[in-house]
Amino acid sequence: MKIIIDTAARNLTTVDGGSERTCNLYSKAAFEAISREWVRVGWSLRYYNNFSWFGHAVLQLPEDLVRLQEVVYRVRPDVIIETGVFGGGSLMFHATLCQALGKGRVIGIDKHIDAVQRESIQGHLLGSRISLVEGDSVSPEVVSRVGQMIRPGESVFVILDSGHTREHVTREMECYSRFVTPGSYIIATDGIMRELADVPGGKPEWVSDNPASAANEFAARHPEFRQQQPAWLFREGELTENITYWPGAWLERLH
Repeated sequence: MKIIIDTAARNLTTVDGGSERTCNLYSKAAFEAISREWVRVGWSLRYYNNFSWFGHAVLQLPEDLVRLQEVVYRVRPDVIIETGVFGGGSLMFHATLCQALGKGRVIGIDKHIDAVQRESIQGHLLGSRISLVEGDSVSPEVVSRVGQMIRPGESVFVILDSGHTREHVTREMECYSRFVTPGSYIIATDGIMRELADVPGGKPEWVSDNPASAANEFAARHPEFRQQQPAWLFREGELTENITYWPGAWLERLH
């Protein structure tokens, strides 16, 4: 697709095959077209690699974190489970929310957590709210251990970010959705991969082999979950879709 931005005429034109469409440059349609390409270009330049939270690298788009805190503030879970530790920044982000709310703790799971990383996380001022579990996130042993860490009656929120293939995310969703309590969510992050097949660093198979595909298939199999972006707490103007690396990611447990 070709995008032509004419700042003098104040319009944006998209040309896709034989179809051409022009809209006001300051319209919802223009914002969405520009945002899609901004996300794609930013990913190829590793824009999201340049952020940290409380001293730890956080491999997330900042807007996704802002949207996440809106929902955590509303749900106020007792336990936040995240698969994938990376630099520990996401765990710190979740722990910060728990600290601010005066309740909650975080369980971080990764196949390998080196000693330096473990010490840095557990020795942090927020470390008392974080527990680390090392091992394959979909192994029966790890899933059982995590289950034993959840106390009866606790509300649970799950974020999946340890693998990006449809097969792995599907297995994680089946393993960890059982812990999600009604009114809370399971999130399959990084569905943006389906939009990145043709950008530098992308792969053609990402069109179908991505977390969003896993989330779509999971939602079709599990009517107890609703696949829907949570409503914004505050909204002005005509925009309805936020910039995100997590399209189709949010699944709310209904019952």
